Amino acid sequence: MKYSIIIATFNRLEELKELIASVRAFDFPKDGFELVISDDGSRDGTGEYLRAQSFDFPFQYLFQENKGPGEARNHGMRQARGDYFLFIDSDCIIPSDYLTKVDRFLEAQPVDAFGGPDDCHPSFPPLLKAINYSMTSFLGTGGTRGSKKSVTKFYPRSFNMGIHRKVFEQIGGMNQLRHGQDMDLSARIYEAGFKVALIPDAFVYHKRRTNLRRFYKQIFNWGVARINLGAKYPDLLKPIHLAPAALVAGAALVVLLAVFFPLGKLLLMLMLAGMAGVAALAFAQSFERYRSLRVSLLSIVTLFLQVFAYGMGAWSGIWQKIKGQQVAKGFTRDYYK
Repeated sequence: MKYSIIIATFNRLEELKELIASVRAFDFPKDGFELVISDDGSRDGTGEYLRAQSFDFPFQYLFQENKGPGEARNHGMRQARGDYFLFIDSDCIIPSDYLTKVDRFLEAQPVDAFGGPDDCHPSFPPLLKAINYSMTSFLGTGGTRGSKKSVTKFYPRSFNMGIHRKVFEQIGGMNQLRHGQDMDLSARIYEAGFKVALIPDAFVYHKRRTNLRRFYKQIFNWGVARINLGAKYPDLLKPIHLAPAALVAGAALVVLLAVFFPLGKLLLMLMLAGMAGVAALAFAQSFERYRSLRVSLLSIVTLFLQVFAYGMGAWSGIWQKIKGQQVAKGFTRDYYK
């Protein structure tokens, strides 16, 4: 068996059903891969549902008491039988030719670790399309989530990531970080000298968060995670990663200056003009992609919310580090609400 597709999940049954349906539609030989669901303590009927299913490809259902997504993926790797371990987030839908594209790439260019981009399925509602715009556009992330035009080195992430079995056997699995354990693993893969590649056409459809509150929490936690990662791996904390924190601090300073100084009012007007220009560009780019006024307007909201949330998360992480906290923490309680 060549591939083990490992899905870590926690109370995501309805999304899992969509993901499994997409795996059933693979055009890849059924004996060439297995699906491993590593359940991190779900209480929503996930186990009962999966045990009642029948599959025409090898399947494993694993259960552990809640220990976090990193340990759930480690549990999956310890039980997996494939030569390559592929991680896909449980809120994804996998195109039918995904595994064929991965296999074709690896046959032509064997690598030890790889990843691909995420995208938005045409059936997703307007908010998810807007979130997808802000998360995948160069304006929103600088191409860091799987683009050849990325401003930084490509680090595979667990929504669409693969490693050879020997990588796990040599450097171990993911750590206990609630957020950023996939980036930590990618950094250790580079440090160990393994060959890493981006497979640009091996994408997945990623739902991410389904409302703005959840989206804010998710991005805030990523800002916190970036500070944790940067403290351990300096290469993972570049100026581009601190740009949202700088923008948030700069905007707060301009507003404060505008209250007390005439020059501050001029700076405020210039800042608002710049924000209007960014909003217009985001609207135009989103409209070109989705041809929807509603999605384009929502894209402005998600883009600015993303920058604000990431910046606030980064400042929270910095402050916690200043106070001497070894691992900065973000939202944990009611994270999915």
